Formats: sequence, C-alpha cells, structure tokens
Amino acid sequence: MGKTKILTRYSAAVLTVLALTLAFPAASAGDVRPKGSPVSRPLYVTQAPIVMLKDLDSGAILFSRGADKRFAPASMAKVMTAYVVLDLIKKGELTRDKQFTVSEATWKKWNGSTGGSTMFLRPNERVSVDELLKGLITVSGNDAAAVLAVGIDGSEDAFVKRMNAVASKIGMSSSRFGTPNGWPDGGVTKVSAADLITLADRLIRDHPAGYTRYFSMPKLQHGKSPDGKPIIQPNRNPILGRFEGADGLKTGHTAEAGYCFLGSAKRKGRRLIMVVAGLSSEKARRDEAQRLMTWGFDEWEGRELIPAGASLGRVDVRKGAVPAVATEAGMAVRMTVPKGYSGSYRAVMRTRTPLAAPFARGTPVADLIVTPDGLPPQTTPLIAAANVDTGGWWARARTGFYRLTGL
Repeated sequence: MGKTKILTRYSAAVLTVLALTLAFPAASAGDVRPKGSPVSRPLYVTQAPIVMLKDLDSGAILFSRGADKRFAPASMAKVMTAYVVLDLIKKGELTRDKQFTVSEATWKKWNGSTGGSTMFLRPNERVSVDELLKGLITVSGNDAAAVLAVGIDGSEDAFVKRMNAVASKIGMSSSRFGTPNGWPDGGVTKVSAADLITLADRLIRDHPAGYTRYFSMPKLQHGKSPDGKPIIQPNRNPILGRFEGADGLKTGHTAEAGYCFLGSAKRKGRRLIMVVAGLSSEKARRDEAQRLMTWGFDEWEGRELIPAGASLGRVDVRKGAVPAVATEAGMAVRMTVPKGYSGSYRAVMRTRTPLAAPFARGTPVADLIVTPDGLPPQTTPLIAAANVDTGGWWARARTGFYRLTGL
C-alpha cells in the first residue's frame, strides 16, 4: 500500500506550494468576473463511441467515453512494439545500428501483396534497428514489426510474450497482444483507450529522444520500385502537418473498431494525448481528432505549479545505502483547468512505499496529486532524484536509527 502525505509536512514543499499559490492569481489575465465565481466544465459533443483526452503534464482527463471498453487496436499495437524496442535500447541490450536479416519466411508472410502495410523490405536484406523503427512508425510496416520481433527474440510469439510482460509492468491492465503489428488474430489482441493513453504517456516520458526521432517523420524513403525508382511513403498520421503541434503517434483500422487514432500534440508547453475509435472513415477520424485537440487546447489551460527539477520531499527506502531519497518533478507540473478558472487547489504527495533498493535516478517513486476546486484530482509522477544502491548491514542499522529519530 502507498502512503499519502500532505505536502505541508515537508517544509521545502510548503514553501513551494505557498509561493506558487501567490505567483499564480486565481483568475486568468483579462478575467473580469468576480473572484470565486464558478467556471463551467467545457462541453464537448461527439458521435464517436470511444474517446479519451488527457493532459500529460497534469494527468487531467479532459474527456472520456468508453475508455475501458476493450477493442482490437490494429496498427496502434505497433506503439507497444516501439516501446519495447526503445526500452531495450535504453537498457543497453540493443543498439540502433544493430542489423537484422529479413528471412525468406518473414518476407513471404508480410510482403506487401499479402501482409498489408509494408516498408518494402526484401528477402535476405540486412536492415538496422533504427531503419526498422522508422518503417514501423512512419508507414506502419507490418514487415518491420515482424523483423524486429524475430531479430530480438527469435520468433514473433516470443516477442509477443515480452510485449505482454512489459504492458503489464507499465500498468496496461486491460490489454493483451497476440502479434507485434496488430494484424487480425482471431480476437486475441485487445486494448482499451485508457491503456493506450497509458502507453503513449509512458513512451513520451520514458523515451523522449526516441519519440522525437521516430514519431514525427513526414515521410520514409526505403527500397526501390520495379523500375528502380526510390520508394517514398508519407507518414500515416492524419493530423501531422495539419494541426499545429501534432508530433505522433499511430493510426489503426479494423472492421470491429472502425477507424482509430492514438495521437499527441504539444503547444506552448502543454502536451495532450488522445484516442478516438469507432469512426466510419479516414476523414471522420481526421476531423474528430482535430476537433478534439482544438477543444483541449482552446477550452482548457495549463497553469505551471512546479518547475521541472524542483525537489518535493523524500521517500523512505528499504534495504538501501541511504534511508530516504529526494523526489523531484521530471517535467514541469501543471494544473489543467477551464479557461477563466478562478478557484484554488490542494496538493498532496502519495508515495509508492515500500520502495526497495536498488533503483536508478529517474525511477517513478511517488505521485503529486493536485485537486482543483470542483474538478477531479490530477496526478503527475515524481521521480527519484538520485541513484540508490543496496545497502549493507551498517546502512540498514543507520536506516533503523533514521526511522526512529528522523535524523
């Protein structure tokens, strides 16, 4: 069980909250309404059966419909494959320049004439992980997903087991994957909008450089046509280049779920993540995505409460070289409220104890929960400000003394 700690228990955090309360007046600039007047939650009307919109920096869910309904994600499953690959790169277990060979069997299964979207890999071609990730995301290459899976784990089935283990670890409790590319598999692969939002959130937070590198490429050039000309394919993202700030993630389409999209955009420091599913056409999907994002940016505002890197109290450590570790905001913490909001807020820190060593700096160790008056709580992860190694008997004895005295 975690512990909930009111920030006022920590002197440094008290000063932070008080300073922020004073630094940000209750009413927005130009708001002439009487102080304390209520602000209505903005209205959004949609015919889409599955919709979810989240503000990444505050954790606020701005709109949700059918978010827990499980459906086949089609090619949006490739975001899970990308997360797994980027995680292996981050851990040093895989490199971007590692090359895999396209086997004859993989090519036969996933070439463009039988296997849907393709980056036009050729049998026996050697391709780098870097190029395969580009093909996976930019043009939704089913062949790229298969080559990555087989190259990393020896088979698609083995890689799928890894996908499911990682999905469970990051909190995708309603999702199960049966393929690395989302190809129809008899109903095995199912996700929820809430889980897709979790996946996009973690990918952007955990792998910001990878997200920037692979998810906003406008086009991919790979392979040659029969007449020898380079094959150039545009990015499948329906709002990339059409909506200001759009920079990822992935589309999908199945007969069951209709036209779907997991997307993200960033404007003036605010990042929104959205899912729409069940649309009847590509145009309906694109229009709904643009309209939802526009509503999220125009009708809501983010007010920075805590700058990136700010310290926010300490979390107890079990079996560590130190008895406690400082927490910090990995990115600026914002409170998301309707335009013109004039209320106040309450902030608490909920720790993820018992926290056992060892763990690295940047590991999520607590949550900052901000509750604006009249709105649901908004949760932002806090990270460890330092590496913590496992401690010996002396460190554990010192920890015991710390627990008793606080010194």
